Amino acid sequence: MWTLYEPVHAITYFAPEPLAAFQQAGLKGFWRGYFAGRAAPLGPVGAAPVIASFFSFAPAMVARALPDVWQRAAPEETLRARLEGATETLGRLLADQPAGSVAEAADLLATAAAHVEPGGRVLGAANAALPVPDEPLARLWQAATTLREHRGDGHVAAVVAAGLTGREIVVWRSAVDIPREAIQPARGWTDEEWDATTRRLADLGWLDAQGRPTETGIAAHREIEAATDRAAAGPWEAVDVERLRTLLTPIAAACRTALPTTTPIGLPQPDSAS
Repeated sequence: MWTLYEPVHAITYFAPEPLAAFQQAGLKGFWRGYFAGRAAPLGPVGAAPVIASFFSFAPAMVARALPDVWQRAAPEETLRARLEGATETLGRLLADQPAGSVAEAADLLATAAAHVEPGGRVLGAANAALPVPDEPLARLWQAATTLREHRGDGHVAAVVAAGLTGREIVVWRSAVDIPREAIQPARGWTDEEWDATTRRLADLGWLDAQGRPTETGIAAHREIEAATDRAAAGPWEAVDVERLRTLLTPIAAACRTALPTTTPIGLPQPDSAS
């Protein structure tokens, strides 16, 4: 399900409409909009809670944006801008989709989002507490966002339980399937930090001497992903998952046209998503 609803959320980072909406709100530059947009449900927080909850970003990168962004656009203005930008994008991308199918997908996804477990899920809970939009496209995006942040919170918990830091999981993913040149600049880690982390993963037995994943690392990461899935499973008991899958498949395909082939998010290509 993540591979189907994540593209709905991810348009916020790659389509021109959200960037323009953030800029109009006073958030010039991509990263101001990114950090303000994701953090806005938490209120006017400083860098520390965002470093903790976003997890994989270098603290210095977060601190360049927060709390400065709230002097440029208050959380309320930021929330309005992110929803307007996302809704405008979806209106363009889904213009050829049957309106009834989009509305049904929005309703089912919103039902799932209404059943997220807030305990221990800071970003998921903060998004779930926002008003549910009446407009179907806005409701679709908000539900997708709540579910992806809920899943992300559970993923962070699984990574922490496995004894890894945010920096280590980023370097690991680079060794597995996301090119370093795509993910390192997007997470703000220096070359020195990156190289030290590579050595640390080798010491743990996750990478070999050439920086390639070992069977030990692959097995441990597979368990992290399984734990993530278990933590995210609850909301799907409230909906007809197969019906939602059918409805979301063309929606996700349309949203993917706004995304680059490779993203720091790690979204697999459709032929490898199952």
